[in-house]
Amino acid sequence: MAGSAVPVRRRGQWDRMTSALPLVGHSDAETAFLSADASGKLHHAWLIEGPAGIGKSRLAQRLAAFMLGARGPADAPLEPTSDDPVMQTFLAGAHPDRRVVQIELNDKGKPRQDITVDQIRDLNHFFTLRPAMGGWRVGIIDALDELNRNAANALLKTLEEPPSSSILFLINHGSRPILPTIRSRCRTLRLRALSDDETMRVLNLVGAPKEAAGVSHGRPGLGIRLSSASGLQAANAARALLRSMPKPNDALLTAAVQAANTDAIALEAFSEEVLGWLADKAEGNPAAADAWLKTSRLLGEAGALNMEASQTTAKLIAGLYSAVGRG
Repeated sequence: MAGSAVPVRRRGQWDRMTSALPLVGHSDAETAFLSADASGKLHHAWLIEGPAGIGKSRLAQRLAAFMLGARGPADAPLEPTSDDPVMQTFLAGAHPDRRVVQIELNDKGKPRQDITVDQIRDLNHFFTLRPAMGGWRVGIIDALDELNRNAANALLKTLEEPPSSSILFLINHGSRPILPTIRSRCRTLRLRALSDDETMRVLNLVGAPKEAAGVSHGRPGLGIRLSSASGLQAANAARALLRSMPKPNDALLTAAVQAANTDAIALEAFSEEVLGWLADKAEGNPAAADAWLKTSRLLGEAGALNMEASQTTAKLIAGLYSAVGRG
C-alpha cells in the first residue's frame, strides 16, 4: 500500500453506488487518508469527527476494509464490490483482524450507558496479537463520545505505545469533550454536514421515506431516525412555535410541549429544530449565541443526568425565551 500514487477519482469513471460500502460525500477526507498511505507515513490513530448522521461510521468501515486488503478499481480503491473476497469476509463480520468497539447490551438486553474499560482493555489486547492474515490489525471505536473516563484512560496505553501493523479509527460526534491527550495522539479527519443534493442521494439510496429530507439538516442518518410519526409531528410543532417567536400563543406552546414529550425520537426532533433556530439567530445576537451554547451543553448532559423529557423540553423553551429577551 505505502508508496503508491494516490488515485484521482473522476466523476463518471466509477459509480459509487456499486460499492459494497457506498458513501456519499467526504472525498477530501478519503483523499487525505490515501495520500498518507501512499507517502509511507500512515498515522496509527485517526480521529473522524463531525455531527452524528453524516457517514463517519461508514467512512471508518471503508478505510478499515482498505487496510485489510479490500480493493476497488485502480481509480477508486475504496470502492470494492461485494465480490471482493476480503470484503465478503469483512461484511460478514468474520474478519479476524478487525475489532469494532461499541456500546454493548446489559443482562436485560438494554444498551449500557457507555463503553467500559473492560472493552478497551480487550481492544488493547487485540492489538498485541499478530495479524491473523499477515497484514494489519484494525480497530474501530464507535463512538469516542461514549467512553467512560476509565475507558478513555485505558485507551491512552495503545495510543501512546502503538503496536506495529496496527491502526485505529476513532469516531467522535462531538457530544462530549474528549481528553486532550487522546486528541493530540491522533490525526483528525473533520467531516461536514452534507449538501441538500448529497443528503437526497443518501436517502434515495437507502429507500428512506420522503419526509426524512425535511428533518435531516444535512445529516441523512438523523433524518432517517427522526422520520417516525412522532418525530415528524414534533418537528412540525417546533417549527410552528418558532415561527411565532417572540410571542407564541398558548395553543402553539402547549402543542409543541406535548409533541416533544411523546417519546425519545420526538424529543430529539424537537431539540434539533430548536438548536437549528438558535444557531441561525446566533450571528450578531449575543443572547441567542449564549442560549445556543447553553442548550447544546444541556442536551449533551441530559442523558448522563437522567433528565425527564418534560424537564429537557422546559429548558429548551426557556432557552428560546432567553434568546429573544424574554428569559
